[in-house]
Amino acid sequence: MTIRVLLADDQTLVREAFAMLVESAPDMEVVGQAATGRQAAERARTERADLVVMDIRMPDLDGIEATRLIAADDDLAGVKVLVLTTYDTDENIVDALRAGASGFLVKDTRPAELLDAIRTVAAGEALLSPGPTARLIERFLRSPSAPVGAGPECLSDREREVLTLVARGLNNAEIADSLGLSPLTAKTHVSRTMGKLGVRDRAQLVIVAYESGLVAPGRA
Repeated sequence: MTIRVLLADDQTLVREAFAMLVESAPDMEVVGQAATGRQAAERARTERADLVVMDIRMPDLDGIEATRLIAADDDLAGVKVLVLTTYDTDENIVDALRAGASGFLVKDTRPAELLDAIRTVAAGEALLSPGPTARLIERFLRSPSAPVGAGPECLSDREREVLTLVARGLNNAEIADSLGLSPLTAKTHVSRTMGKLGVRDRAQLVIVAYESGLVAPGRA
């Protein structure tokens, strides 16, 4: 199946470079480009994109608000968002994950890593590197305005274990190996955990784990 990719970035040269890279992959095609967040939200619908590579800092509507619009639109329920960030200077990445993004990359990532990231997110997995994720959320939680989420009291002991491992960046196969489960059972636990917590993907599971204190910043 060909992954239909929409590229959203206010810099034309960046979009064109990403477009050349994406088009070089046999399993992907660029179906459109957007220079603003509002264009990204609109073209995700009109171009029937599977995934949006979304910059954060754009005019008219930033990438966070554009991601929130896409996530809130029932007609775009299958559209995934992969956010790009400068990481060291962009403190909004956690807000992007909460808004509905399924992962993030730094802009200086290697070309092959970007293509792998697109495949990973399009397949329904969250792209979360354990180290950067922990540091980003640690900085976020130090902010006085950071909301405190409710603890995951509704989860079983096993689901809490699974949530902890998801927050540490493990995929389903790694969770299964860590807990002595089959990959299918691990996947089922992850799905049930998302359902109980009312989140849309693994990225938001990470936010819940950190905000609730289940995983301590710097110890993931």
